[in-house]
Amino acid sequence: MAYKYKIVADGLRKQIQQGKYPPGELMPDQNQIAKEFSTTRITVHKALQLLMIEGMVYSKRGSGTYVRKDYIQSEHGDNYGKVSPIDKPLGATTTNQGKKVTSKVLELSARIPTEEETTKLLIQPTEPVYVIQRVRFVNGEVFAYEHTIMPTSITTLTKQDLEGSIYGHLQKDGLNIKGSHRIVRADEANKIDVENGIANKIGAPVLVINQLSYLDDGQPFELSESRFPFKTSELTADITL
Repeated sequence: MAYKYKIVADGLRKQIQQGKYPPGELMPDQNQIAKEFSTTRITVHKALQLLMIEGMVYSKRGSGTYVRKDYIQSEHGDNYGKVSPIDKPLGATTTNQGKKVTSKVLELSARIPTEEETTKLLIQPTEPVYVIQRVRFVNGEVFAYEHTIMPTSITTLTKQDLEGSIYGHLQKDGLNIKGSHRIVRADEANKIDVENGIANKIGAPVLVINQLSYLDDGQPFELSESRFPFKTSELTADITL
């Protein structure tokens, strides 16, 4: 059975897609939405968090929740904004089962988040975040360079945890990883890419995935950028019509 907040999120998403709340529109307050869906304000809050992660709405302190002005209604209907197969939260260890996956940890530190990190991770400006940098290897070959920001409140991480699977560590902590919002793009290699074996020269093409992942309660737990060698990287998606 689906969580109630997901049912509410689906209902609000459909209303936005159908034009009930156009781009830039102020949505009803959480108490009104709770009454409409016969639920609690806490459930509505989680539903709106999910739509924020998807990039459909944003919250303005002291004013309310708005539909993003850059939101464009999709001709693909209900498929808009949902997690697609290519966006499933699968790490290198899961996608390379049967192979030897290792990591070289470049950084594990903590600091106060930037304004962007605070907004995307839905945390307070004073809540510390981990800064994680590591290079992943599959069967001894460079697979990816990862730069990850994660709230320290989510879990306690050690260098040993980073040498293995972070997602595996979270699951052992009893956390259920639900989904991701990903942007896949091409980029030119920079100095860090060259230093870590992602590219052989500055300016060479690399594959980049920017990702915001969240738990089953709608809480974002990871803001990351992964960079892959273009010659050995490919993305696969199963599309069902």
